Amino acid sequence: MRKVALVEDDADLYALVKYNLEKEGFSFVGAQTGRGVIELFRRERPDLILLDIMLPDSDGLEICKAIRQNPELANIPIIFLTARASETDRIVGLELGANDYIVKPFFVRELIARIRIQFRAQTTTTRVLKAASLELDRTRCEARLKGELLTLTATEFRLLEFLMSRPGVVFSREQLLDAVWGHDRAVTDRTVDVYVLRLRQKIEADPANPLCIRSLRGFGYSFNPSLQETDETRQMAAAV
Repeated sequence: MRKVALVEDDADLYALVKYNLEKEGFSFVGAQTGRGVIELFRRERPDLILLDIMLPDSDGLEICKAIRQNPELANIPIIFLTARASETDRIVGLELGANDYIVKPFFVRELIARIRIQFRAQTTTTRVLKAASLELDRTRCEARLKGELLTLTATEFRLLEFLMSRPGVVFSREQLLDAVWGHDRAVTDRTVDVYVLRLRQKIEADPANPLCIRSLRGFGYSFNPSLQETDETRQMAAAV
């Protein structure tokens, strides 16, 4: 059962959306203020988030940014539900990482339809990630460079998969430790540096001048988005 989270301060709208989501067979979790919602999402792990922008104690745009910066939550689809209807507001919301933007008032049936569209997109999660001559197959848990199978440990594979699946997003060492090693760990943040170095030695043409895994001094690591190619991007290119 898919779980939908709603953050909405209007009590009547909150109740209406909750009723219809549960009627449609979705599991529901929600809050009517923004305080503590990141922890709520980390605990409940919703499959989609409906987020109001103008909350009494928080800015929904800031919550959206926090979600996208959290490695545990970064891939969850976000749909804004808001009274802000200008083109600028829509653009800002989408550029901050929202998957959709619905202006109030709206028809509940349209909301449900848009939620289902996001879930259909989730079912076609990219199986193979490509970046230049590097290819990672999630199903087979294999990585190849120029067609040659790479010998990666399980942790190296998870780290590479995590970074490749989120190109351009900069993650701190602490975020990478939480995402790849988990919360119950007995390693330090310098462990990330060691594993990044190992990966660079295996995937970079010149590990001293890495092209794939980039480091931003004082911030962390990210995967070069200009190299990224996925099944979806290839299909889009073929359709043009």
